[in-house]
Order: sequence, then structure tokens, then C-alpha cells
Amino acid sequence: MPDKYTATWVSHSSISDFLRCPRAYYLKNVYRDPKTNHKIKLVSPALALGSAVHEVLESLSVLPKHSRFSDSLMDKFEKVWGKVTGKKGGFTSPETEYKYKTRGQDMIRRVMNNPGPISGLAVKIQMDLPQFWLSEEDSIILCGKIDWLEYLPDTDSVHIIDFKTGKSEEDGESLQLPIYRLLVQNCQKRQASRASYWYLDSSDQLSPKELPDLETSHKRILDVARQVKLARQLERYKCAAGDGCSTCAPMEAILDKKAEFVGNDEYNADVYILNRKEEENREGLVL
Repeated sequence: MPDKYTATWVSHSSISDFLRCPRAYYLKNVYRDPKTNHKIKLVSPALALGSAVHEVLESLSVLPKHSRFSDSLMDKFEKVWGKVTGKKGGFTSPETEYKYKTRGQDMIRRVMNNPGPISGLAVKIQMDLPQFWLSEEDSIILCGKIDWLEYLPDTDSVHIIDFKTGKSEEDGESLQLPIYRLLVQNCQKRQASRASYWYLDSSDQLSPKELPDLETSHKRILDVARQVKLARQLERYKCAAGDGCSTCAPMEAILDKKAEFVGNDEYNADVYILNRKEEENREGLVL
């Protein structure tokens, strides 16, 4: 078996970065500031909102179903929000932070009033970071965390659920569900029989999705992962537009010293926010 520490690791977020713009992939996943030797990260209000809501909901999956709502989810959200308040979350004005925080509170309240699968049996993958060898021959590892796995006792299977906190719907060509299907198949013992998105900003109900075919999913993801590995080997990361695009330009602003440093995250990455006020309304990464 190849060495996992020298393998190429890919995930939904890194693959998405690469497909949008190889230069953006490089800046988000490879580049390190030569002064600090840290990776760099750009935080935005939308990203902070998604992170806070996800943290609250995902923390419930490890609790017995009868005790998930014993403590107020709103109190939990308030505590988690403390991690992203102010510039730490990309908020440059109290008004903007209030708008996003209120949206988050509305999402949490929606789950409290319509818990659906959150109140039922759940499966938790027993790995800090679910991962498996996508290809030992190519030395590529696929990794990622799945928001929620509902256990379906009638079929002894699992229902893949992804929480969406953005305003737009997931692209039909997204590789997210194919990646999740592969992770479920290879990182725990039960088969996946259903898949859904939950658009928490707009719906009380889950949006069912067709479960991707395993063989097709593996081929699609491996094809892109091989492209990622080749780009890393050749150190070739050209912007998709040739001279800067909407995906890599915000990251380039950090290198051009047009962004403000606001601290380090839990992985010790250097975190920045854009100085331009209009950037507060960017939806950023769809979570």
C-alpha cells in the first residue's frame, strides 16, 4: 500500500476549486505564505454563516435521538456564533452581521420546528475525517465529511443528507453526491439507499435526489483527481480565464496585500477578509 502522507488527497471542496479554476485550487490548497509557512484562507459572511449552522446541526448526530433537543439549539448557535463574530467571520459592519446571524437563527428555528430526520436514528462514521484509497495505483485518497446519515431500519441502509445554507440550488452537474456516495460505500458498512439536500434557508422539507451510480461516480471522480495530481506534479495551475477570474481573484487579493489579516483558524491557516465593502454580500462557497 502506498504512503498516505505522500498521496494526493482530494475532497469535494478541493475538486470544486480545481474545476472552477486551477489557480484558485493552488492558492486555497497548496500555496503557503513564505513568511509564515501557513496556508491562506479567505473568510466571507456566507462562509461564516454556513460554518456556524453546520457545526450546530452536525453536533447532534453523536447524541441519542431522545436528547438531541434537550438543550436549546438556539443557545448552541449563539455559542458557536462567537467563533465567527465580527471580522473573524468577514463581517465589517454590525448591520451585515445582524443580517446573516438572523438568517442562521431562522435556519436553526426551522430545524427545531420541523426536525424530520434529525429526530430519528443516525449513523456516524467512526473516523475524524472519512477517507479511503480512491486509487492505490495512482496514490490518490478521497476524503470528506458528510453532514448527516439517517439510518433506515427497514432496509438496514442509510440516507445521505446534505444541509444547504446558501440561497442558490446545487448545480445538477455537481460531484458532491457522487463523492458522498463513494465515501459512504467505503467508510462504513451500510449501503446508501437515498440521498437528499435540505435547503435550510427556504424549505421545511428535504429535496430528494437521485442516488448516483457507484461505478460511474468512481470513474468521474478519479478522472478529475488524476488531473489534480498531474497539475501538482507539473506545478501548473493556470487561471481558467487566463488572467484572473472571479474564483481566483479574491485569493490573489491576499497576495497583493489588498486583504486584511484577521487571525488564524483551527488549522493554523492565515485568515483574511477583503477590504471592499461590497464583498460582504458575496454568497461565497455553497455549503
